[in-house]
Amino acid sequence: MTNPTRQRALITGASSGIGEGFARKLAEKNYDLLIAARRKDRLDQLATELSGQYGVDVEAIDVDLAQDEGVGMLEERLRSEEIDLLVNNAGFGTVGPFAELPIERELEELRVNIRALVLLSHAALVAMKERRRGSIINVASTAAFQPIPYNATYSASKAFVLHFSEALHEEAKEYKVTVTCVCPGPVQTEFQQVAGIDGDRLPSMMYTSVDTVVDATLSGLRLGRAITVPGPMNMVTAATSQFAPRFLSRRIAGNMFRNRGRQ
Repeated sequence: MTNPTRQRALITGASSGIGEGFARKLAEKNYDLLIAARRKDRLDQLATELSGQYGVDVEAIDVDLAQDEGVGMLEERLRSEEIDLLVNNAGFGTVGPFAELPIERELEELRVNIRALVLLSHAALVAMKERRRGSIINVASTAAFQPIPYNATYSASKAFVLHFSEALHEEAKEYKVTVTCVCPGPVQTEFQQVAGIDGDRLPSMMYTSVDTVVDATLSGLRLGRAITVPGPMNMVTAATSQFAPRFLSRRIAGNMFRNRGRQ
């Protein structure tokens, strides 16, 4: 049973990578968890491990956030239960010339990266506004800071997440709710495999660990920051892309991503 003295967090995309990292860190911080993803076997294994190690309640929820039913299930939980922290982490990317990519996969990417995040943020904020407390973490990317040819849908979706989160940050301050957007650069997770990216093409110094991303995000949340960019290399990338001429920024990004797909 859930302990009423502990805070509760709902994490999407929790079966691996950054989402799993948030689950581990929040369990360590004595949060009860609702962990959601499509791979129920991995969720069950993680739930058993975390509840046994930290003595917290962990519920695994099998959902596909590209489908209305899956999003609706989590919306209802956010409306009807007291959830202190929502981590909108679920998302994926695609790489390649837009005209050559399957359009249904691109639309699915938008449904998960944008539509699900908006619906869950709304459900959470309605409840948190009423309670006048709570927090939301939205996971974007350093890709949010510039258009990226050959990664067009993903970078555009993350630009939406960044701008949307910044706007909500200002609105939610009025009712004591914190909205933080984290913009990681490359992280060595299954993201590259799903997107079809050859991770070996990037030097190791470009990668940030999952733990670094999670720790920086929770620190930024605690400090009430609207945006967190984990890692010094990523901060430089984000700053450079914002101040460089847009034609130059998109050309450089396009040259980087033109050959990042698997050969």
